[in-house]
Amino acid sequence: MKSSLAPLALLLAAAAFPAWGQETRTVIQAENVRFAYAQVLQVTPVYQTLTATAVEQECDPAGEPAADADGPSRLQRVVGRVRDALGGSDGGDAGEPRVDCRTVPVQREFRRPIAYDVDYDYKGLKFRSRLPDDPGNRLRIRVGVTPVVVGDHSE
Repeated sequence: MKSSLAPLALLLAAAAFPAWGQETRTVIQAENVRFAYAQVLQVTPVYQTLTATAVEQECDPAGEPAADADGPSRLQRVVGRVRDALGGSDGGDAGEPRVDCRTVPVQREFRRPIAYDVDYDYKGLKFRSRLPDDPGNRLRIRVGVTPVVVGDHSE
């Protein structure tokens, strides 16, 4: 029984202690942070372009032929003129000119700001950040200082 526990004890001891000559230190660094204000130099909006398609009615007076091929056919125009000449009306007053209408798709572009590129100066140094809102003339910033720790001293 003694011989079967020896390898297990050796394995546990190796896992519990680091390799010889290796140093392990954990240092919890306190955060050196303060807040300050920077002077805003320039704000440039970043736009998103959206395209929307709507269906609208486009109308032509009766005397002008429709520019679109989907407009009334030649036969429909002749029938409409005959009906007008015989006194038939399509709901409008007899004195009003007849208008031919059709639905057409119309595309419109909309631009909206989605962010702002902000150039600012803090203690003579210039920085640029993309922010969700326009900060105005001053920008509150977070200033943090952390020392550089060199791991290898042979440099």
